Amino acid sequence: MRYLVDLTGILVLDKDLGMSSMRAVDIARRRAGRAKAGHAGTLDPLATGVLVIAFGRATKAIDLLMATEKRYETDVDLSAFTSTDDREGERREVAVSTPPTREKIESTLAQFRGPIQQRPPAFSAVHVAGKRAYQLARNDAPPELPPREVMVHEIALVEYTWPIARVAIRSGKGFYVRSLARDLGTALGTGGHCATLRRIAVGPFTAANARRFDDLPERIDESHLLPLETALAMTGDLGFRAKGA
Repeated sequence: MRYLVDLTGILVLDKDLGMSSMRAVDIARRRAGRAKAGHAGTLDPLATGVLVIAFGRATKAIDLLMATEKRYETDVDLSAFTSTDDREGERREVAVSTPPTREKIESTLAQFRGPIQQRPPAFSAVHVAGKRAYQLARNDAPPELPPREVMVHEIALVEYTWPIARVAIRSGKGFYVRSLARDLGTALGTGGHCATLRRIAVGPFTAANARRFDDLPERIDESHLLPLETALAMTGDLGFRAKGA
């Protein structure tokens, strides 16, 4: 692909509800005059929050940025499972005669702290036999994905009024909040899916310093981006420059 503009830097975007990550990158690239761009970690269309978009030479740092910790807040609906593990999919109601107590939810969440085995959602971007899992799932052939180890550094119950449990999470790379919602419901004997999901931080880049497209001009230039050197300093990486960026 021929890129029309040589632009380097990091855009910390607060992604809107309903927009895919690739759509967000396409909009950012268009506003940047078709500069080279990519994102550091997919955010579901029904999720909002921090999406880090790299331009130009900063795209070489995407793997580094994806490896940073993430922070999320999610409202888990314990009254039903869904086919997508969020509110987009078909609901499967679960009859719960006695809702779990706050203490029960807190003690169950503690089981998900540390290194855990987690099965990604069937509707995810995981590769299966050369295709994305969501492509198979949309063709009525949802794959049974094998579990893999992910790290959960912190997890806590923030608010609870049946059937909604608001949960805050600090996790490592590859963690799926939708899987956590599903597995929490299974462990509790209830349903479980993400009614809302917001990513509030990717490494040092937070929602507090993210910008929405409505706040940005139709033409993005380097004055609207975080310089690559500043972004690398914020992540604490000192060797990336030596790797050819």
